[in-house]
Amino acid sequence: MSGDGSGDWTGGCLCGTVRYRLASAPTDAGWCHCRTCQLNSGSPAMAFASVPADAFVVEQGLASIGRASSSESGERWFCRACGTPLLMRDTSAPATADFSLATLDHPERVTPRFHMFYASRIPWAKPADDLPRYPRSRAEGLS
Repeated sequence: MSGDGSGDWTGGCLCGTVRYRLASAPTDAGWCHCRTCQLNSGSPAMAFASVPADAFVVEQGLASIGRASSSESGERWFCRACGTPLLMRDTSAPATADFSLATLDHPERVTPRFHMFYASRIPWAKPADDLPRYPRSRAEGLS
């Protein structure tokens, strides 16, 4: 993580309907190359970070958050007004919430530290970094 972890952690969607704050500093930041994240973000990979589930606090626009099942165990949150992807919850890890780094007001404060689901990477999307690359999840080891 870049920065010292101090200060406010706030963010929201493109249109400003949904606003959130993080009650704790984000951890475990990375790039996800799974097909679900590719389709959800419309890009080759999604930059994300994790917080305890109860640390992602919606301060405005709760009624405007849509929820959709994105996999057998995943649920995505998005702004119904503009479509911004906000959050992913996994039922196998209910204590954690993964949110889209780009939705932070200051995304430059968090630096991704790894690539996961690298085996699903779109071949022409070659990262220009030396970060660890995990074929699937980090728990399954390095490629």
